[in-house]
Amino acid sequence: MPNLLVIAHAPLASALRQVAEHTFPDCAPTLTVLDVHPGQCAEDVESAARALMAQAGQPEWLVLTDVFGATPSNGAQRLAGEQVQVLTGVSVPMLWRTLCYASQKPLTELARRAMQGAVTGIVATPPLPSEE
Repeated sequence: MPNLLVIAHAPLASALRQVAEHTFPDCAPTLTVLDVHPGQCAEDVESAARALMAQAGQPEWLVLTDVFGATPSNGAQRLAGEQVQVLTGVSVPMLWRTLCYASQKPLTELARRAMQGAVTGIVATPPLPSEE
């Protein structure tokens, strides 16, 4: 079962943890968060993330981060590899979908489910007119 790590601009990562604990209290132990503060660089983020991951002792990780190309994402990208999958664009629907399947799916499938959660979480009310 992969562990989950959210790396985002402060205080978003901690806020997402609170949302997760509120909705899925039994899943919270698999969720680790890292708030990135102004002045931190990608190297600092990578180092802090590696320390958190080592404390948990899990080999597989799904890392969710907020904005591609920003410091949290740049630090997270340095973690990516065979046992670490990184997705950007973290949202509450993405996180909830991930928490729902974290104990049931292998890393690659969990990443796919997280992406589906993000996409299906976008709903326009009323529906937008088509562009024909």
